[in-house]
Amino acid sequence: MEIGVNVPNYGPGTDPGVLRAWAQTVEGLGFGLLMVSDHVAVTADVAKEYPAPFYEPFTTLSWLAGMTRELRLGTTVLIAPYRHPLLVARMAANLADLSGGRLVLGVGVGWAKQEFDALGVPFEQRGKLTDETLLAVREAWKNEADYRAGYIPIWVGGNSNAALRRAIRLGDAWHPLRATVGWLTDAAERLRNTAQRENRPVPGLAPRVMVRLTDRPLTDPDRLAGQGTLDQIVADLDQLRRLGAETVLLDTYGGDPRETQHPETAWRTLASLAAAWKENR
Repeated sequence: MEIGVNVPNYGPGTDPGVLRAWAQTVEGLGFGLLMVSDHVAVTADVAKEYPAPFYEPFTTLSWLAGMTRELRLGTTVLIAPYRHPLLVARMAANLADLSGGRLVLGVGVGWAKQEFDALGVPFEQRGKLTDETLLAVREAWKNEADYRAGYIPIWVGGNSNAALRRAIRLGDAWHPLRATVGWLTDAAERLRNTAQRENRPVPGLAPRVMVRLTDRPLTDPDRLAGQGTLDQIVADLDQLRRLGAETVLLDTYGGDPRETQHPETAWRTLASLAAAWKENR
């Protein structure tokens, strides 16, 4: 099972030097994947959670591709309705080609209504627009030789049943976010059963977990996967591996933008997890 890291490409502490240090740290610790987020217009609803500066994902990943060697690079998640499908297809294909086939295209429907309004995209149609984008992107890659897309895995983000079905129909993996191990266990079974009912291949499972390292064990039955002592987090990862997860993405951002000014705290947590996971294997 591959372990990846969600890197903040936003916030008051983020700049090119910090992004470079993040990439070097993630690759240096032996993680296999680095992913970044997506917003285009940092409207008030976005800024509350992910304040400026916000580095555009394709631009950022292209830059990071030039300073990494084997690290896979991806989006968690690209808001599909924000861009013309052929633009998404072109940028993704070019980035995959320039990086030596290292791109993972994670997509989602989006949530920030003010941002949709600013971009002139109908919020109520975001699910339909996401489906249309994925279909158009795949068709462009298939029919246009000069895209040189190769194989770009598409992850479909979101915890809803609609996201699960979208992953089965249009994706290579389902990418649910921030859930308990129990929920993920049930979700993995729903994924298999739904795919079988629809007579389609079962997509991969690639959850993103919120990492919070504590000194003492957390006993709350609603404890999210990735939260607790080092032993608890490693046990969570092991359980996800047994569920068949192909990749698990670690998200160290707790929601306070000031955290981006002290990335070394997250780096120490990731170093501890990398060592503990290696020992567990």
